[in-house]
Amino acid sequence: MDEVRQRDPRQGYALEELTVGMQASYRHTLSDADIVAFAELTGDHNPLHLDEEFARRTRFKGRIAHGMLSASFISTVIAQLPGPGTIYLSQSLNFRAPVRIGDTVEAQATVTEIDAAKKRVRLATVCRVGTVVVIDGEALVVVPSRAGVAPDVRS
Repeated sequence: MDEVRQRDPRQGYALEELTVGMQASYRHTLSDADIVAFAELTGDHNPLHLDEEFARRTRFKGRIAHGMLSASFISTVIAQLPGPGTIYLSQSLNFRAPVRIGDTVEAQATVTEIDAAKKRVRLATVCRVGTVVVIDGEALVVVPSRAGVAPDVRS
């Protein structure tokens, strides 16, 4: 686990270097500007994310960040582990709790399974604010091999 944190995240790992249990994480403190920029980028202008007066009347009692904004930090972690050249095949997401302006989201990915024949890696993914799990799920990715043979992503 410590190996991932000490290695240059831009270097990444070849399939042959990965082991079950390896993990990496990324932290980001969400600002109002992040939420507004995400709304502009995606076109998701739901007032729950942008209008405090509206959001106060909801069950959340105030503005919350877009769930996909927090979930996008999982992609940032996968860019570190396994790293560059990794191809996302799928991602499941379970949204467990809201994230608010000022919260620090920590996204983490842990290698849970390696299929060397298909060059695929399964990762447990989670986002936390402090000790609270706000998102959990699982990713399936294709990882480059040292052999340099292009993986088949079709099946």
